[in-house]
Parts: sequence; structure tokens; C-alpha cells
Amino acid sequence: MDRVYEKAYGKINLSLDVLGRRKDGYHDVSMVMQTVYIYDVITLSKLEGKDEIVLTTDVEGLPTGEGNIVYKAIKLIKEEYGIDTGVSAHIEKHLPIAAGMGGGSADAAAALRGMNRLFELGLKSERLEELGVRLGADVPFLIKGGIALAEGIGEKLTALPAFPECSLVIVKPNVSVSTKEVYEAFDSLTEVVHPNIKKLTDSLGKEDLRYIVKLLGNVLEDVTIKRHGIIDEIKKLLVESGAVFSMMTGSGPTVFGIFENEEKAVMAGKRLSEIGGFELVEVTRCQGLE
Repeated sequence: MDRVYEKAYGKINLSLDVLGRRKDGYHDVSMVMQTVYIYDVITLSKLEGKDEIVLTTDVEGLPTGEGNIVYKAIKLIKEEYGIDTGVSAHIEKHLPIAAGMGGGSADAAAALRGMNRLFELGLKSERLEELGVRLGADVPFLIKGGIALAEGIGEKLTALPAFPECSLVIVKPNVSVSTKEVYEAFDSLTEVVHPNIKKLTDSLGKEDLRYIVKLLGNVLEDVTIKRHGIIDEIKKLLVESGAVFSMMTGSGPTVFGIFENEEKAVMAGKRLSEIGGFELVEVTRCQGLE
């Protein structure tokens, strides 16, 4: 095998709670994460006779050296398993950057899976997840995708029953958000309304969509909205356009709307596209990895 392709699915946070800051600077979290059918494509090829990593991308300005998480993922596998064959990698971006959708982490997860296949290492998903946490807190989840409860710093995963069937509209405004600054602002809050994630996880597979959406929540949302009011405007637009629920994912600024059927989602997506001024408006659905 000389070349492999991997789809790097993005994610949304169906619920996100921050439990506290750890001594190592990370935060303990409790999150319900779901992959969606928007993905980057990672292509990995062997470079015979050259022990190097050559990384390219179709996005101008994206780092292609050791500062890129895909480069780090490839290097990690090479070092862990004594691989002296060179690797060429290309990132075809479709996920927005710095959007709260785990784009970089998804690419790293896809690179780990791809290296496993390219060099026929036979590594199980659990081993890839152990390696992935060295690269980032969301990487272990994005190794398998689907829907899961993520605890600890995001590395302790519990598979969950499927989210009720629905369509999604995902909207990213033309603003950038610093995850570090959002968490720092959250740490200074004296009052926080925490979502009931246990009730949510207990209800999946048992309750319908309109019941489930009432249990969703993101403790970082208010922090980011105070800095970027456009997030709240998008939420209102999505609900006005027929969403049964709308919320920010991750630390933002991307917002998703949940719709009962594809027809309503398509109409909402068309409306927001006509309004314009957004970096991304995408009609999609929840997705497990193929």
C-alpha cells in the first residue's frame, strides 16, 4: 500500500460543561460530542528513499511544518514504530479553521488512522486514541467519531445511543475566537448554569428530538457571545427559520441549528446564504465515520 485517503469528520458539541481548571492548565470537562458530515480529506503517500515528512495543503497560510498537527501526528507514529520511510501528506480543507468544530484535531485523527493503514501497523482504535491524546484533547474522540460522552480533558470516552434523526444547519460567522481567552474568561465567572449531561445521556435512545434538545447546553456560549454578538444573531435567525434548537459549538464561533427534517434545513440554509456575510453555511446531518 503506497497511498491512503482518510476523511477527517468535524464535530459539534451537543452539550459542553466545564467542571474546573486543573493544575496542568487543562480543564476537566463533560461533553457530548457528535461528528457531522463535513470533512477534510487527508492523503498520505510513502516517499521511498527519503526519511522526511512533506506536508502540503490547499489553504494559503496554513503551517506545513512542525507547527501543523498533521505533521505532528505523522511524526509521532514514525517515532513510536521506528518507521524510516518518508511520508507525503496533503490536507484538503473543507472544515472551517478555528471554528469550534475540531478541524485540526479531526485532521490529526485522520492522519493517525491513515498512518496505521499506510504502514499496515494493525493498531486498534484504543491504541490510536492513546496516541491521539498527546496531540490534543479532541483527537481521541475523532479517531472513531459518532456520538460519545467525553470526560477528563476529553480523552475518557463512552459511546452513546444515537442522537434522534434530524438535519443540521451549521453557520460560521467571519470572526475568530481564541479558545484560550474564552476559557480564561470562563474561569473568572462566579455563577454558571451547568447543563444536566447525565439526564441527556440517559435520555438518548429513549426520548424524541423535541425532548432531547431541551437538555442541550454549552457553558462557554455566554462568554463568547459577550465578545461576538453575531453568534446570538445567528442563533435567532436559525430558530426564526424553523430550527427546534440552536447553540454554539465548542468555544465558538460556529453555531448549529437542529431541524426536524431536511426540507426545513435546506430552506433555512438558503435563507442564511441569501443574507450573506458568513464564512460557512452548510446543511448537513449527524454522521459516524465510514
